[in-house]
Amino acid sequence: MSDPQPVYLSDYQPPAYRVTHTELTFDLDPAATRVKARLLMERHSEAAPDAPLVLNGEHLKLISLAIDATPLDAAAYELDDEGLRIAQVPERFVLESEVEIAPQENTALEGLYQSNAMYCTQCEAEGFRRITFYPDRPDVMATFKVTVIGDQQHEPILLANGNPIERGELEGGRHFVTWEDPHPKPCYLFALVAGNLHSVEDHFTTMSGRDVTLQIWVEKENLDKTEHAMASLKRAMAWDEQAYGREYDLDLFMIVAVNDFNMGAMENKGLNIFNSAAVLTHPQTATDAAFQNVEGIVAHEYFHNWSGNRVTCRDWFQLSLKEGFTVFRDQCFSADTNSAPVKRIQDVSFFRTAQFAEDAGPTAHPIRPDHYIEITNFYTLTIYEKGAEVVRMLRNLVGEESFRRGSDLYFERFDGQAVTIEDFVGCMADASGEDFSQFMRWYSQAGTPDIDAHGEYDYVQGEYHLTLRQRTPATPGQPDKLPLHIPVRMGLVGTKSGQDLTLTLNGEKIGKDAVIHLREDEQTFVFTDVAEAPVPSLLREFSAPVKLHYPYSREDLAFLLTHDSDGFNRWDAGQRLALLALDDLIAAHRNGVEKVMDSRVVDAFKALLNGPMNDKAVLAEMLTLPSEAYIAEQQPIVDVDAIHAAREFVRQSLAMALRDEFLAIYEANMSDEAYAPTPEQIAQRSLKNVALAYLMSIEDEQGLALCEAQFAADHNMTDVRQALTLLVHSDRDDLASPALKAFGEKWAHDPLVMDQWFTVQVSRPQPDVLERVKYLMQHPAFSLKNPNRVRALVGAFAQNRVNFHRLDGLGYQLLADVVIELNRLNPEIAARLITPLTRWQRFDETRQALMRSELERIKAQPLSSNVYEVVEKALA
Repeated sequence: MSDPQPVYLSDYQPPAYRVTHTELTFDLDPAATRVKARLLMERHSEAAPDAPLVLNGEHLKLISLAIDATPLDAAAYELDDEGLRIAQVPERFVLESEVEIAPQENTALEGLYQSNAMYCTQCEAEGFRRITFYPDRPDVMATFKVTVIGDQQHEPILLANGNPIERGELEGGRHFVTWEDPHPKPCYLFALVAGNLHSVEDHFTTMSGRDVTLQIWVEKENLDKTEHAMASLKRAMAWDEQAYGREYDLDLFMIVAVNDFNMGAMENKGLNIFNSAAVLTHPQTATDAAFQNVEGIVAHEYFHNWSGNRVTCRDWFQLSLKEGFTVFRDQCFSADTNSAPVKRIQDVSFFRTAQFAEDAGPTAHPIRPDHYIEITNFYTLTIYEKGAEVVRMLRNLVGEESFRRGSDLYFERFDGQAVTIEDFVGCMADASGEDFSQFMRWYSQAGTPDIDAHGEYDYVQGEYHLTLRQRTPATPGQPDKLPLHIPVRMGLVGTKSGQDLTLTLNGEKIGKDAVIHLREDEQTFVFTDVAEAPVPSLLREFSAPVKLHYPYSREDLAFLLTHDSDGFNRWDAGQRLALLALDDLIAAHRNGVEKVMDSRVVDAFKALLNGPMNDKAVLAEMLTLPSEAYIAEQQPIVDVDAIHAAREFVRQSLAMALRDEFLAIYEANMSDEAYAPTPEQIAQRSLKNVALAYLMSIEDEQGLALCEAQFAADHNMTDVRQALTLLVHSDRDDLASPALKAFGEKWAHDPLVMDQWFTVQVSRPQPDVLERVKYLMQHPAFSLKNPNRVRALVGAFAQNRVNFHRLDGLGYQLLADVVIELNRLNPEIAARLITPLTRWQRFDETRQALMRSELERIKAQPLSSNVYEVVEKALA
């Protein structure tokens, strides 16, 4: 498409016609699937009597069309590449159509497609129009009855949404199953899966005593990898009942694992389709992170049953209505199930690295954008993660009890409806009595707010004056920003006592840990009766998605690292302390002077290693240095080589200074206990493997021996993957090569483990990586048609900052070549893959020119709307 047109929120109009009931019949065939649709339709009360019927449809071969059983000839309708238009229709009528589609040719993986020999669907956001002619928009909600016909030998299992109501055999070795979903839903929640599948089954008794059958459908060889997903599902169902009072509403809940899938998973009503990476786990094939990821995604998709399915979006501009709310819900579930401090640290660490970068780039957009060209480009961290942070602020502003009342009101008031963000926030206002008119700016303003903080202690008056200034940088299309309502959770830590001081504000004691509200461009808060000089602990638990700037000295940060009562801010103090040292080292590298390690960082890490280990998972996080990507976000111009050199210098300096401590930590946390993904075991492995990484950074002989032994022990994939990564990322190719060979041969049959094998190789810091990428792209196990494999190889390479950003530009060239090819096969994945090139303005002039050149080369191709939109914004 050379000139795709944007869709604007301000142009929203209700559909002229809605579907009240949908009946579909699928006669499956790889090259020529027939889809019959019978739609009960009626004109919207606000639509004009002569309004034409306009239905979406793409890549459909029309076989027949009829209204109220009367066939329409070609003169009665208009058909083009985007759909169907019928000029005259009755107020109420039955539309019947039959189309033909080719699932085996659908490499975009939208609509109905084949994954290996399995049929499956992906209809969010606008894939249903690839299945049949339909008003493909979320505010058209209908009940569905679906019959699936397939070959008994090749498709013995035929699944769709809802409950099975009829099944039988047909001539020619074919059979059918009819499914009925009694709950009105938009077509993006439609799902169909057919193939040679096997299931594990369990049951859940709801709080009202109903029995729900739970099934996870997989290929036969994966039956032993479903136990954790099933246990996670049952925990999520129980948690949602307890935390939100939400009970599952069908007799059957199904999950299907699919190898070729653009997303992580999809919350289709009663039939959740998952990327296999988001559901399959086994101690020998999946890491601790994968176990936790599966638990979170299973919960997320289940929670959508209410926050997304029963109550859905009026239009796609409201996407965060379901996604931000549900991400918040799954974050709380994982925090309750595992380590709450670690969950918050990991979520915020990822958020500040990736979402802040998105906010600062050319594709920055509000949580609720005002326009888009291709909606799949807006399944972003801003919509999901920032949306979740805004819901978290709402919860903290109104309190847990009012938030629960507000969510209950939301589900009760809008059950079975397609609604807006105002409807959700309005329920919170009604439940709490709060005014959220200023707060709503979080949804309409793009960019990351900066808070400049300054504090002064008045020894004579015993007062602490805290001044906060907020500013949000200009973003594309939004040069001027209004002040936001920013809740800042804080405490004052006494420098003598090392304890939180009681806060008195405006004559009122507000506790030792309190929230102050920044609503103006600048506000000063005066705390009285402050008995000793304090160090402020600001933005505790990351109470707002902002960048905080406070002139902490290194001594202040070391003090907070030891004494802050807030676990998140203790971790953050360590990160800030490391960043100050890294800033010095980056400057030293750039200026060609000798690098000198800041002894205060070494002392702080030594205190952590020798201190109490009450929470090993938190300690592991505190011992982990900021990533190169996060360090880059703190720099005015990204110098990839200096950042890499500085971070490696700090790692090696800490390892040399604290070798014995790291060795002791490793040995103290070794265990032969049978693997279990429990918080305690995960914490122990995490701390042990952080210690091993430091030892391997200096290629300590004892560390090398421990790494080889850990790989050879083959106790669990977490330890094996870490050992393999450290060997491959070292300079000891004599050890790395046989380990890689053994790992690849052992797991050649397992696609998810092979994804890890690809990623380990292309994320190493050595300069041979580009050649490895090219070599591995010719590997028999690699395919551009499989999104997981593309992400594991090409996506992982693009995150290898020191090699992707090589000065000859060949890394950029390779990515552009892949994007151009993927644009033809799978535009959605192509558009996501291009992101690293869009950040070109953050780099030096040489790299800027090289990246722009590749973007221009992509732009010169015939482009899908997905890729066109991203490239246009990047070059604007």
